[in-house]
Amino acid sequence: MNKQIIATPAAPQAIGTYSQAVRAGDTVYLSGQIGLDPTTMQLAEGIEAQVNQVFRNLAAVAEAAGGSLGDVVKLNVFLTDLGHFALVNETMARYFSQPYPARAAVGVASLPKGALVEADAVLVLG
Repeated sequence: MNKQIIATPAAPQAIGTYSQAVRAGDTVYLSGQIGLDPTTMQLAEGIEAQVNQVFRNLAAVAEAAGGSLGDVVKLNVFLTDLGHFALVNETMARYFSQPYPARAAVGVASLPKGALVEADAVLVLG
Protein backbone atom coordinates (compact mmCIF):
# COMPACT_ATOMS: atom_id res chain seq x y z
CA MET A 1 0.00 0.00 0.00
CA ASN A 2 1.22 3.49 -0.80
CA LYS A 3 1.63 5.85 2.09
CA GLN A 4 1.97 9.59 1.86
CA ILE A 5 3.53 11.80 4.52
CA ILE A 6 1.49 14.91 5.28
CA ALA A 7 3.26 18.06 6.47
CA THR A 8 2.21 21.70 6.77
CA PRO A 9 3.79 24.82 8.26
CA ALA A 10 0.27 25.78 9.45
CA ALA A 11 0.70 23.30 12.35
CA PRO A 12 3.62 22.78 14.72
CA GLN A 13 6.52 20.96 13.11
CA ALA A 14 7.17 17.44 14.38
CA ILE A 15 9.53 17.55 17.35
CA GLY A 16 10.60 13.94 17.27
CA THR A 17 10.65 10.81 15.17
CA TYR A 18 7.17 11.12 13.70
CA SER A 19 5.22 12.83 10.91
CA GLN A 20 2.37 15.29 11.35
CA ALA A 21 0.18 12.76 9.54
CA VAL A 22 0.38 9.74 7.28
CA ARG A 23 -2.15 8.92 4.57
CA ALA A 24 -2.70 5.27 3.68
CA GLY A 25 -5.34 4.89 0.98
CA ASP A 26 -8.34 7.02 2.01
CA THR A 27 -7.38 6.96 5.69
CA VAL A 28 -5.26 9.68 7.29
CA TYR A 29 -3.70 9.19 10.71
CA LEU A 30 -3.00 12.51 12.45
CA SER A 31 -0.30 12.53 15.11
CA GLY A 32 -1.05 14.00 18.50
CA GLN A 33 -1.21 17.77 18.67
CA ILE A 34 -0.66 19.84 21.78
CA GLY A 35 -1.43 23.53 22.12
CA LEU A 36 1.72 24.80 20.41
CA ASP A 37 1.49 27.91 18.26
CA PRO A 38 2.95 26.83 14.90
CA THR A 39 4.66 30.19 14.38
CA THR A 40 6.37 30.58 17.75
CA MET A 41 6.40 26.90 18.83
CA GLN A 42 5.35 28.18 22.26
CA LEU A 43 2.60 26.54 24.29
CA ALA A 44 -0.63 28.54 24.57
CA GLU A 45 -1.33 29.74 28.12
CA GLY A 46 -4.17 28.08 30.01
CA ILE A 47 -6.41 25.15 29.28
CA GLU A 48 -8.98 27.00 27.14
CA ALA A 49 -6.32 28.47 24.84
CA GLN A 50 -4.59 25.09 24.60
CA VAL A 51 -7.78 23.21 23.70
CA ASN A 52 -8.55 25.73 20.94
CA GLN A 53 -4.98 25.57 19.60
CA VAL A 54 -5.07 21.76 19.57
CA PHE A 55 -8.19 21.79 17.38
CA ARG A 56 -6.74 24.50 15.11
CA ASN A 57 -3.58 22.41 14.72
CA LEU A 58 -5.57 19.26 13.91
CA ALA A 59 -7.66 21.23 11.40
CA ALA A 60 -4.51 22.54 9.66
CA VAL A 61 -3.08 19.03 9.27
CA ALA A 62 -6.45 17.68 8.10
CA GLU A 63 -6.59 20.46 5.48
CA ALA A 64 -3.04 19.68 4.33
CA ALA A 65 -4.21 16.09 3.80
CA GLY A 66 -7.08 17.27 1.60
CA GLY A 67 -9.77 17.00 4.25
CA SER A 68 -11.25 18.80 7.23
CA LEU A 69 -12.31 18.10 10.79
CA GLY A 70 -15.61 16.99 9.26
CA ASP A 71 -13.76 13.93 7.94
CA VAL A 72 -12.63 12.81 11.41
CA VAL A 73 -14.03 9.39 12.31
CA LYS A 74 -12.05 8.86 15.54
CA LEU A 75 -10.65 11.37 18.00
CA ASN A 76 -8.53 10.65 21.07
CA VAL A 77 -8.21 13.37 23.71
CA PHE A 78 -5.66 13.18 26.50
CA LEU A 79 -6.06 15.45 29.55
CA THR A 80 -3.82 15.93 32.57
CA ASP A 81 -7.00 16.87 34.51
CA LEU A 82 -10.30 15.20 33.58
CA GLY A 83 -11.99 18.12 35.31
CA HIS A 84 -11.48 19.93 31.98
CA PHE A 85 -13.63 17.39 30.12
CA ALA A 86 -16.67 19.72 29.99
CA LEU A 87 -14.52 22.46 28.44
CA VAL A 88 -13.29 20.01 25.79
CA ASN A 89 -16.90 19.09 24.96
CA GLU A 90 -17.94 22.73 24.75
CA THR A 91 -14.96 23.60 22.54
CA MET A 92 -15.45 20.55 20.31
CA ALA A 93 -18.96 21.78 19.49
CA ARG A 94 -17.35 24.83 17.81
CA TYR A 95 -14.99 22.75 15.65
CA PHE A 96 -17.09 19.65 14.89
CA SER A 97 -20.69 19.20 13.80
CA GLN A 98 -23.04 16.25 14.02
CA PRO A 99 -22.62 13.43 13.48
CA TYR A 100 -19.67 13.71 15.84
CA PRO A 101 -16.68 11.38 15.50
CA ALA A 102 -16.12 8.45 17.83
CA ARG A 103 -13.99 9.65 20.73
CA ALA A 104 -12.01 8.55 23.73
CA ALA A 105 -10.99 10.89 26.56
CA VAL A 106 -8.13 9.67 28.73
CA GLY A 107 -6.65 11.12 31.88
CA VAL A 108 -2.85 11.09 31.85
CA ALA A 109 -0.16 12.03 34.35
CA SER A 110 1.73 14.34 32.00
CA LEU A 111 2.10 15.41 28.37
CA PRO A 112 5.01 16.73 26.27
CA LYS A 113 6.25 20.24 27.08
CA GLY A 114 3.94 20.42 30.11
CA ALA A 115 0.83 20.59 27.91
CA LEU A 116 -2.57 20.22 29.58
CA VAL A 117 -4.26 18.56 26.59
CA GLU A 118 -3.32 16.57 23.49
CA ALA A 119 -5.47 15.07 20.75
CA ASP A 120 -4.93 12.85 17.75
CA ALA A 121 -7.37 11.81 15.05
CA VAL A 122 -8.14 9.48 12.19
CA LEU A 123 -9.75 10.87 9.02
CA VAL A 124 -11.41 9.02 6.17
CA LEU A 125 -11.38 10.91 2.86
CA GLY A 126 -13.29 10.29 -0.31
